Amino acid sequence: MSRSAKDRHKVIRNKVALVTGASRGIGRGIALELANIGFNLIINFASNRSAASQTAADCRVLAKKAGHKIRAEICQGDVSKASDRCHLIDFLKAEFGRLDLLVNNAGIAPEVRADVLEATEESFDRLINVNVKGPYFLTQLAAKYMLESHSDYKPKIITITSVSSYTASINRGDYCISKAALSMITPLFAARLASSGINVYEIRPGIIETDMTKAVLEKYGKLIRDGLTPIERFGAPSDVGKAVAAIAQDLLPFSTGEVINVDGGFHLRRL
Repeated sequence: MSRSAKDRHKVIRNKVALVTGASRGIGRGIALELANIGFNLIINFASNRSAASQTAADCRVLAKKAGHKIRAEICQGDVSKASDRCHLIDFLKAEFGRLDLLVNNAGIAPEVRADVLEATEESFDRLINVNVKGPYFLTQLAAKYMLESHSDYKPKIITITSVSSYTASINRGDYCISKAALSMITPLFAARLASSGINVYEIRPGIIETDMTKAVLEKYGKLIRDGLTPIERFGAPSDVGKAVAAIAQDLLPFSTGEVINVDGGFHLRRL
């Protein structure tokens, strides 16, 4: 076997993660942390190919600095569409032949923040399709593939939700409802897959500084300074990425169906 063939074989034997919505924000932060621990990556994106390509390139550079040789490939797909979900699974089968980690991260916010008395069905349907239907049925496809293919490794599934899954925001009720529904994916699949050695987790971010929160940074910044969170700062995408990396390295082997809060302590009830 030639040196290049040996190198490629070694790269393909790395663990493989599919991260949806990984071109920017939290998804990009997750991809970078996984690259840092030597994972091959499928960087899924819906529309921003250039951002996805940049994330993939940055992942390769970061992995090399950490002493790893990885593959980081991009794959376009809108998770709300059945054909695109199938394409993602077919892509990873063809390119890598295994799936060690699915990270359901892709999600959208409402285009217009509307009071619950004025919210539209169109916005509701859009958020449910992307934030709930997409990850539910992608998890179904990925889980079936994991059950068919894994014998010598322990696949995992992680869904990124939000503190909005239990926190009422009356000007974006559709978003809150979609995240509350999304939270149920973890106990459902955890209960179904535990006997097959596949652990399932939910990571629940708080206020993370991304493009999605850019419009309300001033508002949230004041709330944080006034004591909204015990840890007085915005979260960073890397904070979520580090939680994903811990699970990916099998550091929680006796936990499944678990919710991991990455929210600066927002979830704590204090007197």
